[in-house]
Amino acid sequence: RVQLVESGGGSVQAGGSLRLSCAASGVTFSAYCMGWFRQAPGKEREGVASISPGAGETYYADSVKGRFTISQDNAKNTLYLEMSSLEPEDTAMYYCAARWGVFDCALNYRYDYWGQGTQVTVSS
Repeated sequence: RVQLVESGGGSVQAGGSLRLSCAASGVTFSAYCMGWFRQAPGKEREGVASISPGAGETYYADSVKGRFTISQDNAKNTLYLEMSSLEPEDTAMYYCAARWGVFDCALNYRYDYWGQGTQVTVSS
């Protein structure tokens, strides 16, 4: 069965950096879209970044372009999100997600499998 376990969240000051990791099992990166989503208190969940199988294409929310980078290590079956120039508005629970298929990996598509999340808090 698919299992996604996030780690790497924490508290940082504005302008700081964090790297989130998602250890995946039951998922073959060559056959799944992988993504990061976030949800702040009182707000709807939003897509942050996603990546197609084989890292052929990446997709980013406008709010994080130029600051966040999604990547994956196929050998370790681990997904990453490098976050820099963090802003208080980035404070949220961050979730790793997977979607079966090699196409349609953009953030507006439905993702089927979800991790438990890791909290990121950015203070001003």
